[in-house]
Amino acid sequence: MQSQNNLKIFRVMIQELKFKNFKSFKDEVTLSFEATKDQTFEEYHVVEVAPNVRLLRFAMVYGANASGKSNLLDAIEFLHNFFFDKPEDIEERTGAAPFKLDTATPNEPSEFSLKFYVGETKYWYELKITPKQVISEKLSYYPSVQPKKLFERTLENGQSVINFNPATVKISPAAKEEISLKCLPNMSFFAAKNQVNIAIEKIDVAKDWLRNNIMPMVMPSSSMFEYASNKMYEDSALKSYLLDFIHEADFNISDVRSDKVSKALPKKIINMLLEDERTPDEMKEEIKTKQSINTIQTVFEHTVHNERGVERYLMNPESQSVGTKRTFGIEAAIYDALETQSFLFIDEIEASLHPELVEFMIQRFLSTKSHAQLLVTTHYDPLLNTVGDDLIRRDSVWFTEKKESGSTDLYSLVEYKGLNRIASLQKAYRNGVFGALPNIKA
Repeated sequence: MQSQNNLKIFRVMIQELKFKNFKSFKDEVTLSFEATKDQTFEEYHVVEVAPNVRLLRFAMVYGANASGKSNLLDAIEFLHNFFFDKPEDIEERTGAAPFKLDTATPNEPSEFSLKFYVGETKYWYELKITPKQVISEKLSYYPSVQPKKLFERTLENGQSVINFNPATVKISPAAKEEISLKCLPNMSFFAAKNQVNIAIEKIDVAKDWLRNNIMPMVMPSSSMFEYASNKMYEDSALKSYLLDFIHEADFNISDVRSDKVSKALPKKIINMLLEDERTPDEMKEEIKTKQSINTIQTVFEHTVHNERGVERYLMNPESQSVGTKRTFGIEAAIYDALETQSFLFIDEIEASLHPELVEFMIQRFLSTKSHAQLLVTTHYDPLLNTVGDDLIRRDSVWFTEKKESGSTDLYSLVEYKGLNRIASLQKAYRNGVFGALPNIKA
């Protein structure tokens, strides 16, 4: 792996996320990364971020289709996007999505509470938000067992009002006014603060982590191979990491090469890119001058043994399986998370992958020392047979279940008693002991 000496990296980890009235979650649920007193796989799964505070590096969520697994990840992705998205105008929607299968909840705010550590300092972020505007927003930190407010933002007569705690934050009236003027009712405090060149140390430490160390959600439809190709071109250490992985996983790939090539563009595409406001100015100038665009081209080297001996063949990505390309993408994201001590979350990690490869990915992640955290959803229940004595801790297992009200419940495996008497957690799960199964009617 590349050296982290030149990177500004904090030991940062999520302790818990609470939220309610968001998508299929009507009532408040809690996803906690706090480890129980269990010492199983302590060296690999658990990080002591502060005295007597032990946090998990890995969690996985089971549940039937449409039970809310993806909506759990969507709640994290919503926060990830909301923190720093800058709306075009005051009419733009916030992205909040209240629970719809109730007469009251569509008119009530969605609520979020995120507790996390930066170094040994604990932070607590709170948010109440509707699809149109922020009702309240607050950030506190813990200098002791009790939290101290850093800022609180409220809505008064349709305008955002921001108050800083003078005991914890030193800020001039002019700076406070500038942040307040930029903080539209439909954007976060952090997005407004990000536009102002003013240092507020305790807030900036939290802001920087929220901005840089929560990675985008990986979905089954995510274009992960393009992500891996671009990363490999920039980082030779990533290429070594990926080659080491695929050699251990026996992919019959002996090498992979990523190079920048110039690709001619049709006149229609050129005009479209030049007219698109999202196209960076530098790229527009390059397109105008060269009538082409630089792209990353990746090829795979396959080594075969036949009657002629050892032969090597170069093949383009289109010749590779969907699973091979997704493996490269997911492992590139995991590498990135490990290097930057970030939080990564993956929906349906087993999509297009062999089950044993999924176990290998998790094992490799956990065996690498880091404060990085990985949250995955999955239908691959044989992983439950690795719980307790092989790979996974019991407090790393969660379930989602759709209730009769149409809302999602989220609960942990450790809420069940008598787990030591269950010979196979996989069979127990399939027999409905833990719920979170599809209700298939005969």
